[in-house]
Amino acid sequence: MNLFSTILAADSVPNDGVGSTSLSPYFAPIEEVIIGGLATLIVFVGLWKFAWPSIAAAMKGRTEKIQNELDSSAAARAQAEKDAAEIRTSLGDVDGERTRLFAEADAQAASLLEDGRVRLTQEVEELEAKADADIAAAAGRGADDLRADIARYSNQAIESSVTSSLDDATQQELIEGFISRVGASS
Repeated sequence: MNLFSTILAADSVPNDGVGSTSLSPYFAPIEEVIIGGLATLIVFVGLWKFAWPSIAAAMKGRTEKIQNELDSSAAARAQAEKDAAEIRTSLGDVDGERTRLFAEADAQAASLLEDGRVRLTQEVEELEAKADADIAAAAGRGADDLRADIARYSNQAIESSVTSSLDDATQQELIEGFISRVGASS
């Protein structure tokens, strides 16, 4: 005999001391099973009818919220990966851009240096030409002043030597000869 048949074959055993009996100490009386089954069925129907829609709506809302969070995190990740790729591309371009800017600055500096040298050479040539002209003008003025001084001193020397060596008759004769030459040339 097995255990199940032993349980069913047992004599009636008092269950709760009130007078109800069951066939076995392991099983409840049939009235209690029926009443408990009906109560359970009523509770489950009530839960299914009233609680299940709100539970289902809450679960659906939670699922949608989680899905939205997953979608937004996937979009944020895609954007972050895109931004990271752009930054990596930009970083590669930074070295190229830096090299290009340095080359451009070197070219501009060389151009400015060359322009400065050309301007400086022109200014030096202009200053040398002006200095040469000033020297020539000063030499000309100096020569003219020297000639004027020589002429003045010569006139004074001639006048003083002529007046001291000539008498009045010779002087008169020279003046008349000068006048006649001037009259003959006009």
